[in-house]
Amino acid sequence: MRQLGSRWAGAAVGFIRACVVGFLRACVVVVVSMLVPAVWAAAVGLGIWWGAGNPWSWVAPCVLVTVGALTLSRPVCQLVRFLVARWTATAIPAGYRQAGPVTRMSTGYWWNGFSYERTSRDALLDQKWRLRWRDPANWRDLRFTAVVPLTAGVVAALPPAGVAAAVLGLGRPEPVARVVGALGLVLAVASAPYAWRPLRPVAVRFLRPSPAMELADRVDELTAQRADTTIAQAAEIRRIERDLHDGAQARLVALGLALATAEKLMRTDPDQARELLREARAGAAASLAEMRELVRGISPPVLNERGLVDAVRALALDSPLDVAVTADAPLHLDPPIESAVYFGVAELLTNAVRHAQASRARICLTRDEAGLVAEVEDDGRGGADIRSGGGLDGLRRRLAVFDGTVEITSPSGGPTRVTMAVPCESS
Repeated sequence: MRQLGSRWAGAAVGFIRACVVGFLRACVVVVVSMLVPAVWAAAVGLGIWWGAGNPWSWVAPCVLVTVGALTLSRPVCQLVRFLVARWTATAIPAGYRQAGPVTRMSTGYWWNGFSYERTSRDALLDQKWRLRWRDPANWRDLRFTAVVPLTAGVVAALPPAGVAAAVLGLGRPEPVARVVGALGLVLAVASAPYAWRPLRPVAVRFLRPSPAMELADRVDELTAQRADTTIAQAAEIRRIERDLHDGAQARLVALGLALATAEKLMRTDPDQARELLREARAGAAASLAEMRELVRGISPPVLNERGLVDAVRALALDSPLDVAVTADAPLHLDPPIESAVYFGVAELLTNAVRHAQASRARICLTRDEAGLVAEVEDDGRGGADIRSGGGLDGLRRRLAVFDGTVEITSPSGGPTRVTMAVPCESS
């Protein structure tokens, strides 16, 4: 009996808490959803107050309705997204057009993607308003502000309306009023835990980006990724060219000169010729070692021959850190994905040594339903984050080509944990 009583008490406390929380959320939904209709009602009331004979009774309400709807639609929609994410953990993408960079041309004018302006301030202001008026998301926001009061707003108004009916009805002596007040109280209590919940499906249905907007965002993202890939490829080609020019090519030129000199000295000074041949052989060996190192930096042979897991283990053996590697069964992925993850792990280990001053690290390669997950954790000083133009930002952009993601947890003092997730299929 005691256990049964405690269960009933716990259920009662939980129901009361749900009612209180639900009532407060319903009130918030009513206020947010009725902001734009309140402006419309105020405009109509202003026109009635001025009277039909005043010409402003027609012009001012129309202006107030238009300006109020356009001004409040985006803040209301952003607030609804925040509330839905806070209450239900459902993230609704905004889908607004993002402003591009404003650059100064050689003529001294500023280009904002639409027009040339004399100052950067004018260019930014012009860009802001052009994006605001040309963004298709404006029509989506206006549609939502017209739909939400008649859907989620009406349902969320049930608990406040029930409480108002209970207060007004129970405070009167008439039996009919008391019955109405009791029914209002029952309605408020019964609907409070659930009245705010229609906000989520309505917001998901009307606030998410349209297929055309999602396609445009995807095109912009792929365009940026293509630009990043082109820049990375150009930088890598310049690095290879520089390494070949300054290293192997210079040694091969010296090798050719040494062989030509040895050929001339073969008859007159054989000892000197043999010494030059020994130096040429050493130079050839050094050139071969440099070529192998260069090839290993482009595509490690162990990655091509043994796969990602063994390549990461070999990388851990070469690291000055105490690295522990755990992995699922050998993973056989597409070569571009293996290369991206391998060099991502290599960069994270380098950062742990160079910046985090770590002594130990852990690498975990696993598979889940979505694809490959690579986690690198070190015991360094922490404080790592993704800065624009930094190494971690470059890693994020490289994985974004494969729809991969990078998540970093690095509190001050450590440890630092970086999770790379790449959707893929293992053969």
